[in-house]
Amino acid sequence: MDTARIPNIDHWSERVDLAAAFRWTARLNMHEAVANHFSLAVNDDGTQFLMNPNQQHFSRTRASDLLLIDANDPAALDGPDAPDPTAWHLHGAIHRHCPHARCAMHVHSVHATILACLEDSLLPPIDQTSAMFYGRQVVDDAYGGLAFEEEGERCAALFSDPEKFVMIMGNHGIMVIGDTVGQAFNRLYHFERAAQTYIGALQTGRPLRMLPDVVAAKTAQEIADYPETDQRHLDELKAILDEEGSNYAT
Repeated sequence: MDTARIPNIDHWSERVDLAAAFRWTARLNMHEAVANHFSLAVNDDGTQFLMNPNQQHFSRTRASDLLLIDANDPAALDGPDAPDPTAWHLHGAIHRHCPHARCAMHVHSVHATILACLEDSLLPPIDQTSAMFYGRQVVDDAYGGLAFEEEGERCAALFSDPEKFVMIMGNHGIMVIGDTVGQAFNRLYHFERAAQTYIGALQTGRPLRMLPDVVAAKTAQEIADYPETDQRHLDELKAILDEEGSNYAT
């Protein structure tokens, strides 16, 4: 893929990566209608970021469609190209207060949202994939309605610990952060898979075989240290989209 195809649009390669993530999220049915949103910081302090247009379906989102937004500019909510207000307040707060959150992905995927509806919403380490998130999760148990300004600020504060890269948003959905689009999407994908396994295991009604804490912690670190998996996952998805003739990178 020629990532310089439209050189007059800034941050083109980042736009292409993010557009591919939107397309694949839709393909896996991890989105919800036109309500979810991804963002990617493009400046040093993270306060300028790319985000999907207001209420555009993930399956139609192209690299050139993405909005470039300044988290410190409230006027971003004005005009015909304004982002979704809840997306602005939630992602804007994260990019203002959490410079380690370069990419943020928020969805209402089915199994992660089921997990968010349980009294104990932490994903336990019952297999290798769920162990990836051992000690890396934070639960928001104080849902207060749609993510307008106050709610967005409250949620962003829960990501103050850089070691926590998954927020299980109680009664709501999930937010996953990462250094890159590839890292955030890889985490999002595997968290939904792990939540599906856990929900399925609960449905059997039989006792769960939990990994010991020391093994879960060791496995989480081994997965974190495993080389290149995040970007290779995304690169393979882009290659499939390219072979299919998708217009995501236009």
